[in-house]
Amino acid sequence: MSLRPTGRAGVAALLIAVLLATVLTVRARGTEVSWCARHATDAAARSQIVTGTEPTGPSAAVIGDSWSVGLGLDDLGGSWPSELPGRVRVAGFSGSGFSHGASHCGNRSFATRAASARGADLVVVQGGLNDHDQSDADIRDGFRTLLTSLPDKGVVVVGPVAAPARAASARRVDATLADLCEEYGVAYIDASAWSLSYLPDRLHLTQSGHVAFGQRVADELVARGLLG
Repeated sequence: MSLRPTGRAGVAALLIAVLLATVLTVRARGTEVSWCARHATDAAARSQIVTGTEPTGPSAAVIGDSWSVGLGLDDLGGSWPSELPGRVRVAGFSGSGFSHGASHCGNRSFATRAASARGADLVVVQGGLNDHDQSDADIRDGFRTLLTSLPDKGVVVVGPVAAPARAASARRVDATLADLCEEYGVAYIDASAWSLSYLPDRLHLTQSGHVAFGQRVADELVARGLLG
């Protein structure tokens, strides 16, 4: 027996269902567009802020995701790169990653912001959490493209912390990035086991979480003679 609607009532029900689906899709796309616009605004604002604990020291460029931008903070300038020594600029975009498909706002992969690192003594690439649903092959492609776009630069990669919301997938991405850094001779900071404080979404850092993360990264960079 067919369960498909028949007659005028059935046609009306079908039209209502199609209309509802269309409205929901438009609303979803509208929300996505508004989020992308907000991310772009925050990214531009953060890129204009120069931070660092030693303004006259060596310069560093941070390429990263929402953690570098400071999503969720009242002051974007308080994001973790502000704890690094030297003069630090951030080229971040919330939701982005190594792979071109990590962001819902088009290709916002780290490689697309490589040009912003020109002139810096060190490039710190931080991320991986947004690559949680991307294939290892796509992550590898994005990593290679990024390195190709950063010729003659000192580069260090800070891998993903096992944030509660994406802990399981973060471990896979961490392992992939560690292998890539070893293969290409790039310094890698394994942050997967770091204990930090998170906002209620269990993905983004609180202000104290940013401070703790930034200090851990700074300690690693100084200990390796990469900065400071």
